[in-house]
Amino acid sequence: MAQSTAVTSGHDSARRAGIRTAIVPAAGLGTRFLPATKSVPKELLPVVDTPGIEHVATEAAEAGLDRLVIVTSPGKDAVAQYFRAQPELEAELRSRGKDKLVEKIRRAPNLLAKVETAIQEKALGLGHAIGCAEPNLDDDEQAVAVLLPDDLVLPRGVLRRMIDTRARYGGTVLCAFDIPLDEISPYGVFDVEDTDDADVKKVNGMVEKPSPEEAPSTYAAAGRYLLDRAIFDAIRRTEPGRGGEIQVTDAIALLISEGHPVHVVVHRGGRHDLGNPGGFLRAAVDFALEDPEYGPELRTWLRGRIGE
Repeated sequence: MAQSTAVTSGHDSARRAGIRTAIVPAAGLGTRFLPATKSVPKELLPVVDTPGIEHVATEAAEAGLDRLVIVTSPGKDAVAQYFRAQPELEAELRSRGKDKLVEKIRRAPNLLAKVETAIQEKALGLGHAIGCAEPNLDDDEQAVAVLLPDDLVLPRGVLRRMIDTRARYGGTVLCAFDIPLDEISPYGVFDVEDTDDADVKKVNGMVEKPSPEEAPSTYAAAGRYLLDRAIFDAIRRTEPGRGGEIQVTDAIALLISEGHPVHVVVHRGGRHDLGNPGGFLRAAVDFALEDPEYGPELRTWLRGRIGE
């Protein structure tokens, strides 16, 4: 597969940093989207015509990573299957002159050199899910990216900035958004101090879902993590919390307490939460409006519909 200059540059940067793998946790039941998710994994529901998991896989590829490890539950094979080539379907579409459709279905299989799965037998938290992927990593990998498929961070590019930040400061790097204080309560919020880069903060701790009065900052966690390899040992030493789940934030807090450097990159763009129908609908409308094929007609229709 031919790579763009941007992807090649990202690949070189990631290789130098000892980072090759993106973990995508996808073992959930998708209960908010029932009954559709009885048979279709939530990660494959299309945002216009592209599933959320392809969006995050594209982000990983553009950052220079070459392996995707999908953490899934037993029997949930369709997500990994999406990244496998289908030569018979391609041949049938070509015979009908549908070359543009062939290009679309070849995108996902051509994104990364390797797409693998790791099985999470029971839903025991994000930290546990990440830990399930450790056997997939090579011994010399120094860090690993984790991308939550429910969280689209726009425009793409924050993961490359996180890799560059790790190259400068070492340790673990997370992604944060600057949230208005009166909207901060639903988020995990970082206790930070400034560095000489306005968009990079040193993390001293984290508070889950604080009131505005208790929030240590306005910097809230997003679904992007660049975790030092030490995270796996920390996960093994992290006690289950509420609901018997092992949380990655608790493992990161353990690393901070032991002097491990943790920073956040503040992303100044937008995001979409695909984890609930309302957020998914907003993402679909946003992406459709930007699509050259669907956007103009949809924009005209929306103006008329809102006018009614």
